[in-house]
Amino acid sequence: MPFTVRASAARLVLLVLPSVVTLAALSASVAISLAAQERTIREATTERVLEVASSLADLPEVREAVAGAMSAGSPSVLADAADLAPATAILQPIAELVGEAAGVYYVVITDDEGVRITHPLASERGVQVETANASVLAGETFVGTEVGASGPSLRAKVPVRGADGTPIGMVAVGVLESQIAGELDEAVGALLPWAIGALVVATLASSILTAAVERRFRRLDVIAAEHAQMRRTATALREQSHEFSTRLHVIHGLLSRGDTDEARGYIEEIASVRRPVDPGGDEAGDDQPVLAAMIPTVRAELQEIGARVRFDLDLGRGFDRGFDIDEGVVSVVSNLCRNAAEAGAANVVCSLRNHGSRIVGSVDDDGPGVEPRVARRIFAAGYSSKTDTTGLGRGLGLDVVRRIVTARSGSVEVGRSPLGGARFAFELEAAR
Repeated sequence: MPFTVRASAARLVLLVLPSVVTLAALSASVAISLAAQERTIREATTERVLEVASSLADLPEVREAVAGAMSAGSPSVLADAADLAPATAILQPIAELVGEAAGVYYVVITDDEGVRITHPLASERGVQVETANASVLAGETFVGTEVGASGPSLRAKVPVRGADGTPIGMVAVGVLESQIAGELDEAVGALLPWAIGALVVATLASSILTAAVERRFRRLDVIAAEHAQMRRTATALREQSHEFSTRLHVIHGLLSRGDTDEARGYIEEIASVRRPVDPGGDEAGDDQPVLAAMIPTVRAELQEIGARVRFDLDLGRGFDRGFDIDEGVVSVVSNLCRNAAEAGAANVVCSLRNHGSRIVGSVDDDGPGVEPRVARRIFAAGYSSKTDTTGLGRGLGLDVVRRIVTARSGSVEVGRSPLGGARFAFELEAAR
């Protein structure tokens, strides 16, 4: 039982694994693509704001206007909007034009104390920036995300230098984080159809793979069931062979002592042999003892099933050269007759002829017949249209017939009988 549970669990894992791997790989690919897209957008935005800030800080108009505003205030008394109005009049149009062209949210230019000379909002002009970087006013460049009056933004701050290279102000250019998020959303929207398409293709591929694996499992299940059936059949045959050998020893002992009546009674008891009600007048001649012994046996067996059998024998020509009806032919005839009766026939007719060294025969019945779609499968080992109530397996008789006629350079075919049921026609080499 633990092995069966482990096997079932392993089978489930193998069936689910392709879909899991596919979804995991697709999810990882999408996540990596989004992360790469976000990094690309952020890097491009960083380069843009830094380039715009550096370009503005190097403009002669900006440097001259900021230099002219230095005298408007001092560290102790900061300049206000009115003090910086002349510089604002010059720089605000430039800041707006550059900002619109570069696609940034704001462009702010300050004096040497960090007081805004330009800003998109007029109320913020003349006000010292909240995030005044002393390092920028000291001559260093800053790039990063800060929270200002407009919210979190990715910004670049570049010092504005005077004629002697001394920092006299700064230029701050920023893009709101919400704007970056919007660009990422647009990128996701562009990527989404491809991701959905990849998901559909991957799902179809994993479904096909899962179906192929499941078909293979089903084949393995069928093979395992066939092997199990063969093992049960082989065990049953070994047991029957042992029992048959024991019974033969008993029969041999009875015959050796001359107790023929007791031997006959013992045989009738173990084989359930009964004399047929209607012999039919179709007995074999004395020159064919095996066939002569088979006919009443087959008739009695079919009579118990509820069917009648008639034999049409014409074996007089050609058998004077040493050919004979042996147990192989008897096995073919008896299995075909029994198969007809078990299939539901009420009347069975067996015909045997000889052509030189070959025996040609047929078994006709008035049963339901054989459907064309299963005609090629009925000779396979284990195939049967009847339910197995013994647990030992069915579908053995026709397989035995096929193997015997094939081994003796013969053939067997199934078709429609004039009686309305099935006809099994066969031929094979006679025994010497």
